[in-house]
Amino acid sequence: MTKKQIFITSAFTENSVWKQILGICSALAVTNIMMNSLVMGLGVIFTLALSSLSISLIRNYIPRRVRMMVQTLIIASYVIIVDIFLKAYFPEISKSLGPYVGLIITNCIIMGRMEAFAAKNRPVEAMIDGIGAGVGYTLVLLIISFVRELFGFGSLFGLQILGGWWTNWSIMVMAPSAFFMLAILIWIIEGPLAARRSARKV
Repeated sequence: MTKKQIFITSAFTENSVWKQILGICSALAVTNIMMNSLVMGLGVIFTLALSSLSISLIRNYIPRRVRMMVQTLIIASYVIIVDIFLKAYFPEISKSLGPYVGLIITNCIIMGRMEAFAAKNRPVEAMIDGIGAGVGYTLVLLIISFVRELFGFGSLFGLQILGGWWTNWSIMVMAPSAFFMLAILIWIIEGPLAARRSARKV
C-alpha cells in the first residue's frame, strides 16, 4: 500500500473505535468537553506515532518472548512525556482528564497497532499508520464531544454558542450519554452510510 492508503485505512476504513470497538473507555470518559477530547486525542496521536516509529526501528532486535514488555515500556515512556507536558503547561486540563492520560499505556488501540503493524513494517509506514489510527480515534472523540458539550453545556470549546433560551440537557453531561452517542455513531457509519456505499458499487 502507498503511504496515503496506509493512512486512510488506519484512520477510516479500519477505524479502531467504530470498526474494531477498541479504546472505548476513554471515548466514553473524556468526551463531555471538546477541549478534553482534543487534548486526549493529540496525546494518543503523539504516543501512537512515536511508539510505532520506535518499535519499527528495533523490531528485528526484540526477542519475541519479551516483545510485549518492550512495547509497553516504549509506550509508557511517551505517555509519561505527555503527562508531564500537560501537568507543566495545562494543569487544569491535566486535572480534568485525571487518570485517563496514564491509561493511554493500556489503550487497546496502541497495543493493537504495535502488534499488527509497527512490529512488521518499516519505520515511516509504521509512523503513518500510528498517526492515522490516532487521527481516527480523535475524530470519534470530537464528534461525540461536539454533541455532548453543545447540548449539555450550550458551548463548544468553552465558548457559549446557545443563548439563554436554551435549556441544557443534563443527561448529556452524564457518562451514559457517551455510550449512546457512540452507539448511534457506529450505527450511522456501519448502517445507512455503509448501505449507500454498497449500493454505489453495484
